[in-house]
Amino acid sequence: MVVTGASSGIGAATARAAAAAGARVVLAARREDRLAALAAELSGTGAEVLAVRCDVTEPDQVAAALGTAVATFGRVDVVVNNAGQGLQGTVTDVDLDDVRAVLELNVLGPLVVMQAAVPLMRAGGGGSIVNISSGTTLAAAPGTGPYAASKSALEKLSAVAREELAPEGITVSCLLPFATSTEFMTSIRAGREAAEEMTAGATFDPPERVAEAVLDLVRTGAAQVDLVPRAYGGSA
Repeated sequence: MVVTGASSGIGAATARAAAAAGARVVLAARREDRLAALAAELSGTGAEVLAVRCDVTEPDQVAAALGTAVATFGRVDVVVNNAGQGLQGTVTDVDLDDVRAVLELNVLGPLVVMQAAVPLMRAGGGGSIVNISSGTTLAAAPGTGPYAASKSALEKLSAVAREELAPEGITVSCLLPFATSTEFMTSIRAGREAAEEMTAGATFDPPERVAEAVLDLVRTGAAQVDLVPRAYGGSA
């Protein structure tokens, strides 16, 4: 299993859950020190793990990372596109450079990874791709427009890829987490204070809950699952 954004939060929790389930895990992210620490932790449990520095917006880095994964483990069966970034700002005031950066990471990044992974999955006879979206796409909360738009685009991209790749035995799924206890708030590109105010009082899910949902999607191959409580417009 290749997990992007694996250095913390949902990505790290997914890597731990996958390793505990017996998967060989490839940790991909930009923070090499975090990756090395997690790789050492998982190796200490007997898991087979590979850490590779990778910026998912750079096709050459993604191709190199997946090539190393194949050279090490022989194949790529599962990819979890978790790398992403937040942004808070109103439609009239948000900085356009911030929007471009978030679209680059949240939409083009997963596309870059899918384009590199699909030929490897074809060679192996199939596979599973899980793209991590956001429960913000289920509401119209002021200040979330550009970020939610990037995740809505990822959901549509996932749905179309699912139809295109199903005949080849490749399943594409999308997961919509609710507010999760991670470093997400500190990594928001802009509007952190507004985002913290908006989520004040909310009960955050542990990243382990999201990780288990990721593994369930790999097992079931469902098209889309959300972890958003019904009170917030979700199905959980």
